This record gives sequence, C-alpha cells and structure tokens, in this order.
Amino acid sequence: MVTAAVIFDLFGTVLEIQDRQNPYRRLLRMGAEQVRSASPCDMRVVMTLSGGLREAAATLGITLSPWALAELEHALEVELGSIRIFDDALVAIDLLRANGVKIAVCSNLAAPYCDVARRLLPNLDGYALSAELGVMKPDPMIYRSVCSLLGLEPEHAIDPKQGQIIMVGDSRKCDERGPRACGIQGFHLDRSGAGRFRSLVEFYNEIVAQN
Repeated sequence: MVTAAVIFDLFGTVLEIQDRQNPYRRLLRMGAEQVRSASPCDMRVVMTLSGGLREAAATLGITLSPWALAELEHALEVELGSIRIFDDALVAIDLLRANGVKIAVCSNLAAPYCDVARRLLPNLDGYALSAELGVMKPDPMIYRSVCSLLGLEPEHAIDPKQGQIIMVGDSRKCDERGPRACGIQGFHLDRSGAGRFRSLVEFYNEIVAQN
C-alpha cells in the first residue's frame, strides 16, 4: 500500500541532545528539597504547559530564588543549543520528500523545546507538540490531531484510497502501541541495535520503500 504520511517522534528519533542538562528534572528535585510531594502527574504538567521554567515552577508550587531560576535557565539554554538532527534522519526526510510523502512530528516536549524543533525541522506538514496542544502521547487525541494537520483520517489509515499512515519513534508505548490503537501503523526505533531498526534509513528502506 502506498504510504501517505510518516509521523516521527522527535528526541531519540530525529533529534538528539548532545549536552544534557535536564533542567526540568532539576526543577523537580528542587521541589523535593522543599519537602514538596512528588506526583506522577508532574512531568505531564511540564510537557503540557505553554510557559517556561518560571511558569512550571509556579504551577507545581515550587519556590525558586532568582539565583536558582537563573541557574536553571542557563542549563536550559545550554541544552537547547546542543540539539542536533541525526544524520540518518536528514536522509530519511529527504527520501520521503522526494517521493511525495507527507511528513509530521508528534512529540512530548516542554514548551521551550518546541521552537527549536520547528527551527531545525522547518516546513513539515504537521507539528503535534504536547506543550502546544495541551495533551501528550499516548493520549489518542494527539495522534488524531497530527492526522488532522495532515488532512488524513486515522480511522482510514489502512484504506488504499487514502494510503497508510506510519509513525516511528523510540518508545514502544508512545510510538508503536499508542498509534496502533488509533489505526496508525506504529514502529519502534532502537538506536542501540537491539530492535528491528537502528536507523531511520533502515526504517525507510524496509517499511516505506517496500510499499
């Protein structure tokens, strides 16, 4: 079946952070030091909030001194500046474009990372980013949102008239099983070499080029 669109996860799939500073995890550790009870929902708040570190701290009830905020913002700036595109991702995107396949990204991102993703990956057909949509993978709504941006219907993802919709990423839960529950063909990328695909070029050659 002809492939109508490929949806990529971002970090660990298309983009890599070369200098990890983990500013949001550091923020949560600061909260723990203030005897704030951690919640399983903390990262969901971070990933669906439209603001930055200051807004995340306020929403989570974490008090930051000006010095602590400046330290975290510097760490964030360093991390954002170290983000790069995997070489094989560039090749795969070029191959997809050359064959007229629509391309989108669907990722769980804190708000400051969204602009970087759009700058490094301009002119895609759709950007479904959790901080912008207020919902994160594997909620079905985010997969339906990206399909809507592409002008496609996930319920018809295996309809030969529409062509298939494929997603690939480094999380089995969010990029393989989550999409499949919505009718999208989800695939897992394992850059360690332990899985079916270790690069996006391998994924393209085996899954997309064969259709």
